[in-house]
Amino acid sequence: MAAITERAISVSAITGLIKSTLEESFGQFSVIGELSNFKPHVSGHWYFTLKDASAQISCTMWKGNNSYVFFTPQDGMKIIVNGKLSIYPPRGTYQIDVRSMVPAGEGELQAAFEKLKRKLNDEGLFDPEIKKEIPRFPKRIGIVTARDGAALQDMINSAKRRYPLAEILLYPSKVQGEGAAQEIAKAIEYINTLDDIDVMILGRGGGSLEDLWAFNEEIVARAIFNSEIPIIAGIGHEIDFTIADFAADKRASTPTAAMELATPNYNDILSFITDFIENIDSDILSGIENKRNKLSRIINSYGFRLPEDVIKIKTQYLDSILYKFDSVIDKKLTYKRNLLSLLDQKIDKFDFNKILKRGFALINQNDNLVQRAENFNKSNPFLIKFFDGDIRIDNDKKER
Repeated sequence: MAAITERAISVSAITGLIKSTLEESFGQFSVIGELSNFKPHVSGHWYFTLKDASAQISCTMWKGNNSYVFFTPQDGMKIIVNGKLSIYPPRGTYQIDVRSMVPAGEGELQAAFEKLKRKLNDEGLFDPEIKKEIPRFPKRIGIVTARDGAALQDMINSAKRRYPLAEILLYPSKVQGEGAAQEIAKAIEYINTLDDIDVMILGRGGGSLEDLWAFNEEIVARAIFNSEIPIIAGIGHEIDFTIADFAADKRASTPTAAMELATPNYNDILSFITDFIENIDSDILSGIENKRNKLSRIINSYGFRLPEDVIKIKTQYLDSILYKFDSVIDKKLTYKRNLLSLLDQKIDKFDFNKILKRGFALINQNDNLVQRAENFNKSNPFLIKFFDGDIRIDNDKKER
């Protein structure tokens, strides 16, 4: 038992032996596979799995190496990595120490492009309703492009030729390769902190899908979407479309075309001013003549030629209205008079003094009018009222 113990080696020792054997046996190599479980760590390192139909292997790509990757890896993308095998002793697992990464053909980039395009479109980043208007006469134009690129010179020449009044502000940025997307997004954000930029142009000359990939990154699309300044994308050639083209407020086929969209044509403005100056005299005289003719037609119209007839017609119309008014009032007064007379007759008809005058008399007993014989009490005094006087009869039958 002691002999066996003396021959046993530690876990660390066997792991170290395996590590040295693998790392010495395998030099640098390239592996193709499907990307899975991609996790960018806060430290900047990348951890992911590379797999095919039958196997998978863990991969690590350190910050210093992944900064040279020109695209953002996505799960499901087929890639080619270059690196060497290494052992992670704490877990006793082997992995690929990745030194470089590229898509396995343009088809992978195109698939990633379509996937991101669908995602951002579903979020509303491309909606026409949110597109901002491009100002017609910009005072300051911001440009994001490479300092030494031909695109910059083309845009400057176009601005000088078309609209030399505009001031150009350049924010130089990488437009391809590692870190380009981050620089472009940073440039857009910085220009938005300035108060006097009227419009912004993202410009780059033509190239392959890989060359233009910085403008297909999500970070650039969101920076465009968040921009308060209207943005024109002039990237590549007529046939080139990037995510930035869809996110921008306006898309131009080339950088030069982008500047043409951003600026009015100096010659067109000059021609307009020249034509205006040449035609202003005739336009003013023509306007005066038109007003003179209109005034003449008014003065010579029926109303001005026969004002007395107009007044008479209006007077007659007023008389007609007054007559109708008087007629209505008279009818109402007559009706009220007749009604009053009828009421007066009714009142007069029931005047008891006139009834007494015709020979009738009223008998009052106990301060009440006796209306029926059955209500008369012979034993009580009573009052007989005639038209010309009253007779009071007491119990002793004597008259008063």
